[in-house]
Amino acid sequence: MNFRNILFLVAFCFAGIFAQDYPGYSSNRPYTLRTLDYSPLLYRYHDVTLGDLPQSFYYPVQSQSRGRHVGLPLLGWLSADSSAMLAVSPLLAFDMRGGKDLGDTIQGFEGGLFIRGYKDSIDFWLDARMFTERHSADPPKSWDREFLENQGNKDIEGEVKYSSYSRYRGNLNIRMGFGNLSFARDVPHWGPGYFSNLSLNQNAVPFNQMNFSTTVGPLTVTSLYGDLRIDSASSMSTANLKSRNLYAHRYELNFANTQIGISEITVLYDLNKPWLFVPIVPLFIEKGNYTENNNNGTLSLDFSQRLPFGFRVYSEFLLDDMESPTSLIRNDNIEAKWAWMAGLAYAGNFGDFKAGSIAEYSRVEPYVYSHFYRNTAQIAHHGYPLGAPNGPNSQTINWLIYAKHKEAFQFQLGQEWAWKGTDHGSAVNDTTPVADHMKISKHFLKGAKMKYSLTPVISYSASHYAISVEYSFFDKNAFCSRAMLLF
Repeated sequence: MNFRNILFLVAFCFAGIFAQDYPGYSSNRPYTLRTLDYSPLLYRYHDVTLGDLPQSFYYPVQSQSRGRHVGLPLLGWLSADSSAMLAVSPLLAFDMRGGKDLGDTIQGFEGGLFIRGYKDSIDFWLDARMFTERHSADPPKSWDREFLENQGNKDIEGEVKYSSYSRYRGNLNIRMGFGNLSFARDVPHWGPGYFSNLSLNQNAVPFNQMNFSTTVGPLTVTSLYGDLRIDSASSMSTANLKSRNLYAHRYELNFANTQIGISEITVLYDLNKPWLFVPIVPLFIEKGNYTENNNNGTLSLDFSQRLPFGFRVYSEFLLDDMESPTSLIRNDNIEAKWAWMAGLAYAGNFGDFKAGSIAEYSRVEPYVYSHFYRNTAQIAHHGYPLGAPNGPNSQTINWLIYAKHKEAFQFQLGQEWAWKGTDHGSAVNDTTPVADHMKISKHFLKGAKMKYSLTPVISYSASHYAISVEYSFFDKNAFCSRAMLLF
């Protein structure tokens, strides 16, 4: 590499110190694989609310700027004509997490590599890590809800279980003149909400996926395929010998301060139809061509409206199933499966500070995301819903106040009021015999008790390190204190 290329790479890397962004915009990572930035999607939504960015609500999405990345890489290379780049950053982290809700206290060590780059029309990044953990529980519990490999060995004191496992996220994006084609392991987040998007939500468990997106004037079309796991307890379960395939389309009309979106989903059990990936195929119609017992689907409509003085109002309505339009009004049998979410966001910039607030309400009727038979076409991955985090038969109010100083110090104070029913239809795998399907009346929030939680968060991030502390009080008991280095 000649002297000119060295200077260009150094300037490129130092620009990245201030960018503190991945090559794309992914969902937040509240569990494993956290980044230096505690909540990158929150401040993406902050800029959208202010009008600094277009109202687009489909994530992950690749950045249009190839020069943005996290930190100064330990190893980096840039071609003479700037048509190719490769950067490699080792990372290390230590955290303590758990709480009474999990039933475990975890001391975790992790190490890995963050690799990113591009060549011609291809962008890529990979975040791959290995974890070693000591657990107080026997058997150890999984913090991130994915399969946990337990070696069955105890430490020298014979008191603490030991486990090790690996996790990764990544994206390979091909930029074409008419659209982008991506292959990723991540969590899609579709819709204008931050906490309670009903179709695809950032709090789901990550899964392997392929997506294509294109824009024609004010219309953006995104088509997604996802490979879902069925069993929640173990990736090695024989239940996962059967396949569960997700197809989803999102259509967005963006008129500056007004955005209208439609999201549709079809899940196929032990069946795969690649035709459903074609963006022009209306999934809510096409699904009728397949066996009812082997497919499931939803259709949702959402909008977002930017208002003066830094406010934004938004809502989403999801339809899972209905016997007839009047059955939705009566809302008295389990065929009336729907959900609704509404929110209000405020964002403001005050010198070196960004601050704002998000308040959301969601209502999810019983049996939403479920299906006729257990472990078949549920709209779920590893036993957790792809949509609203609290699943069917739930009601949730979230209120978040946040502030950030430049690109470093963050403070958040989150509150949640949650109700979760205990009657039939309260779990994604809660089924009703087909013969009794139309005979049972549903009862929204029957047996539910309000649970309140208060979660303060403090974090600080720089070009090479980040520290954060969070704790949930009252009816939710969880904590995570963390330190991370990126070289």
